[in-house]
Amino acid sequence: MTAALTSGGAMRTVEPSHHLSDDMLLDYAAGSLDEATSLIVATHLTYCPSCRKRAAELDALGGTLLRDVAPVSLSKGSLESVLARLDQPAEPAPVHAALPANDNPLVPAVLRRYLGGDLDAVTWKNLGMGVQTSEIAMNVEGKRAFLLRVPAGKAVPHHTHDGNEFVLILRGAYNDEIGRFARGDLAISDGSIKHKPVAEPGEDCICLVVVDAPIRLTGPIGAILNLFVKV
Repeated sequence: MTAALTSGGAMRTVEPSHHLSDDMLLDYAAGSLDEATSLIVATHLTYCPSCRKRAAELDALGGTLLRDVAPVSLSKGSLESVLARLDQPAEPAPVHAALPANDNPLVPAVLRRYLGGDLDAVTWKNLGMGVQTSEIAMNVEGKRAFLLRVPAGKAVPHHTHDGNEFVLILRGAYNDEIGRFARGDLAISDGSIKHKPVAEPGEDCICLVVVDAPIRLTGPIGAILNLFVKV
């Protein structure tokens, strides 16, 4: 949740306005999402009590369904296969985990593990016009996870998508053709979306982004830039 001032000057919490679908929460609860998508879902859950509640309900429902499933016999060699895997190098800890409701700093713990700290630990790369990015190392074929920083009052060029794009706001806010997205909000876009996100004045907008294909700049100038720029 996000802190905001009331008319009387007191602090109140503001819940995100843009949430996860039940399908994504079901896939997350089942552990079937890839690492990059799991990271953005887990980070949103630390901000959003409504989605945490729904995730817990889906977890409980899944447990009930599993309890009612008739047991099946293991196939021949199953035990040997499991024992052999114990000798293999350990994989990174899964993102899917129970998340404390009070873990709500600027960068939640689940994301800090990937960044090596808070935002002051991030090394930024300039993309032009003040926009910066920072890659997040992921062993996920066909997907990228990165931070995007857009200066207050500035815009990301008008674009569409050749695949899916997930954007989670960590700080600040932006407005586009879809609406307003502030801290904790999750924006999901595909090839049907053409937009130009503009960061609100007063504070840089910093986002966690996961994409499975490059974005495609639109308009006459964008068509030329696409030949030289891969975002």
